[in-house]
Amino acid sequence: MQLFIDSANIVHIREIASLGILDGVTTNPSLIAKEKGGFDAIIGSITAAVHGPISVECVSERAEQIVPEAERIAARHPDIVVKVPITEEGLKAVHRLSQDGIRTNVTLVFSVHQAILAAKAGATYVSPFVGRLDDIGEDGMQVVADIKAAFSRYGFPTMIIVASVRNLEHVRKATLLGADVVTVPYTVIKEMVRHPLTDAGIAKFLDDWKKVKR
Repeated sequence: MQLFIDSANIVHIREIASLGILDGVTTNPSLIAKEKGGFDAIIGSITAAVHGPISVECVSERAEQIVPEAERIAARHPDIVVKVPITEEGLKAVHRLSQDGIRTNVTLVFSVHQAILAAKAGATYVSPFVGRLDDIGEDGMQVVADIKAAFSRYGFPTMIIVASVRNLEHVRKATLLGADVVTVPYTVIKEMVRHPLTDAGIAKFLDDWKKVKR
């Protein structure tokens, strides 16, 4: 399983990358809007900091507009994967882009039906949003399990990115379900490192070390 950070904050991205655990980055227009500086500078900083798939989203809504926008985005750097929302126009664009060898991440996926359509259109990745499903009383991780089972049954090469991750339980379940990627906010990645027993153990070891004659 690959671990991505869901962020456009270059300070956070560099910090997590320095741990040697980061495989890629996912961004979206909302994340980019939170950061200072222009779009070009933000994406340029991220591609310089991380060597791996970096998802950058299209904002056009019609296929004839999505395709050239996606081509411009993909041309910026070899690591860029173009995010396209799951709509009829998005599927048309993904199909054309896949034929041209441009990698895509079909985003805002909330059902196995949407994921299957994205895979058939040629998506490189699909991103089911588990947290948002949980928010409306559905089981986001069950949707991931259904997508995983469907892809395995029919041999789709499309990879699953578990997105809209809110907590450690989402990460745990994603790994046990065999998701290809989990994209995690900075705060949750920091939580993954910590455990109260680890903190207590370090404190005890350091306290005992003070008693050793040197």
